[in-house]
Amino acid sequence: MRWKPFEIAAMVLGFIVFWPIGLAILFAKIWQRQHGHQGDLFTFAREKAAGFQQTFYSQAGFGGESGAASSCRSTGNVAFDEWRESELARLEAERRKLAEAERDFARHIEELRRARDREEFDGFMRARKGGTAS
Repeated sequence: MRWKPFEIAAMVLGFIVFWPIGLAILFAKIWQRQHGHQGDLFTFAREKAAGFQQTFYSQAGFGGESGAASSCRSTGNVAFDEWRESELARLEAERRKLAEAERDFARHIEELRRARDREEFDGFMRARKGGTAS
């Protein structure tokens, strides 16, 4: 997991503006690495915030499959409320699929980078070995 340029810039600016911000970004990146997240820092933070929000809604007594879905007020029309709940559940499932696809794509890109780096290194070693033998 490499640092993205915007993550480095955010950390440097954080240290310049107010040092605890830069320190918080640094600790968040370390925490992200320890949890094995492959995406960038902002995606990691967004997923963690969604998890905390889900936990908050369930502990606050909103319950249900999706805390946001069940926290909506009833319209008085049972058919509409059921349709709304099912649509919100469907959208949440779709959001989860998209998040998984994003993680899979990030893994794929990382594998491509590793393969490209390996090819470049092997080419360098072949060229170096060929130049030394001459």
